[in-house]
Order: sequence, then structure tokens, then C-alpha cells
Amino acid sequence: MNNETATVIATYSRRMRLRFASGIEVDARIKGKRTKPVCGDRVIAESIANESDWLITEIAERENELTRPNMRGQVEVLAANLDYLVVVAAAEPKADWYIVDRYLCAAELMGIAAAVVFNKIDLDTNESSTAEELASYARIGYDVVRCSAKEGFGTADVGHLLKDRCAIIVGQSGVGKSSIINHLVGDATQRTSAISDKTGEGRHTTVNSVMIPLPGGGTVIDSPGVRDYAPALESSTVAARGFREITAAAQHCRFSNCRHLREPGCAVKAGVEDATISTRRYESYKRIVNLTEQLSDGRYT
Repeated sequence: MNNETATVIATYSRRMRLRFASGIEVDARIKGKRTKPVCGDRVIAESIANESDWLITEIAERENELTRPNMRGQVEVLAANLDYLVVVAAAEPKADWYIVDRYLCAAELMGIAAAVVFNKIDLDTNESSTAEELASYARIGYDVVRCSAKEGFGTADVGHLLKDRCAIIVGQSGVGKSSIINHLVGDATQRTSAISDKTGEGRHTTVNSVMIPLPGGGTVIDSPGVRDYAPALESSTVAARGFREITAAAQHCRFSNCRHLREPGCAVKAGVEDATISTRRYESYKRIVNLTEQLSDGRYT
């Protein structure tokens, strides 16, 4: 049998699509139930006699993982070996900036750069509020892009950020992730769907994660849309490292183990009071701390 290293470029439950260094793509099955490859994984695969399928036998060590906790508090890996994360919000469905913060928290803990893209600006009826939120991200160093995939405005700026990256594009269902990718690759590679009139929430259009090569170089993983998201944290004390402005301010806290909640001499709370730290971002931090504690205590429902 022939063994080769390949990259997982699409996931379909227990079946995968692989790309070899030569550019050849094949379908593959997974050996055993404990092996759980995700999009972006580098794997060892062997050919199967008299079949076109290959067999994934091993996952190479990962550089990083994008994770979330499941309802049992266990860690679920969504993608691996990334160097950039793009979280998309939109005018419709209404932007949930707390979800945006949670994805950015994950990127910080993975040690990768990230961007916030606001799509459907042609539908935005809260321009001042949106501008304020985007400005707060830009101030702390995140790449920020306003765009309209429908009008084709701003998508080139997204493409510029993704050039030569191994990126993932994430966000709520219906925010237009696949539509943005369609503009970047020049065709309707990814299926799109309108917002559900009944619920006002996006329909899931990307059933499986898929890695798409970009014309200008690099790849982007289009992942299924979400209703909610939180990173899987080892403990609530890790949460502060996912907020770069809190990490910076924490250097000046009175106590080295300050949790930035009720402790005296907390530089983070002082930053919130003097508006150098966003009140809403601080609320995001507290929510992640609370959620992580609920999961660890088995109280999350």
C-alpha cells in the first residue's frame, strides 16, 4: 500500500476530501472511531487496493485548533492549523457582537491574527452603532472591513487580508460568509440562502466545512453558520488572555492573580470606568468567564 501526507480540505461526517502536495484530490475514509480529522488537518493516508478511496490512518500534530465545548462540556475541534480568522457580522441577521468577541477570543488563544468583517452595509439601519463597534475593534488592532457581498463593495479588501493565508471564515448563519467567498473565487462555489422570513435567523447553507483555494494565493475554510459560539477554555482564568486590551491592562493590576471582576486595585475595571476599555467588550469577558464556570460545574443547560 502507498502512504502519503495530505491535507483535509472537506469533511462529510466520517468521510473526507483530501488534497495531496501534488494538487491531486481524493475521497477518503477514516480508520477507527477515535481518529477525528477536521478541515485543515495534515494526515497520513494510504491507498486501498482496488478502490478509489484512501484510508486516513493518522493525524499529524496540530499547530493549533479552533474549538468549542459541546453540551457535555467536552471539547469539539472545528478546524486546525490556521493562521487567520475572519468573523463576519451583518445588518441581517442583526449583528451579535458577543459572538464576534467569542471568536476573537478563540483567535487570541490560538495565537493567530483576526479580522472583523461587517457585511450587508446596504441594509444597515444602525450605522452609528455599527461604526462605534467597528471602531472599537480597530482601536485594539483588529483588521476591520465593511462590505456588501450583494453589491460587490469591499469584498476585494477581504481578499487582500486573506492573501497567502490559511484562514477560516466564521459567523452567524445568514451573514453572507459564502457570498463573500463567491466574490473572492469568482463563481458560486458555495451555496447561498436567503434569511428565513419566519424567524429572522439565517438558514444553514454550509453543511460541511470546506477549504477553498483563493485565486490570489492562500486558502479559506468556509464553516457552517452558528446560532451561538464559545471557545472551549481550560478554565475561566484563561478568558482574559482572549481579550488583548484586558491582557494589556492586567499588567497594572494590584494582584497578579486578579480576575478583573470584584478585586480592588483592578486596572481593567479602571479602564472600563475611564472608557479606555469598551464596556460592552468587558461584558463579553464576564459572560465568557461565567459560561466557562457553568460548563466546568455542569450547570450549563
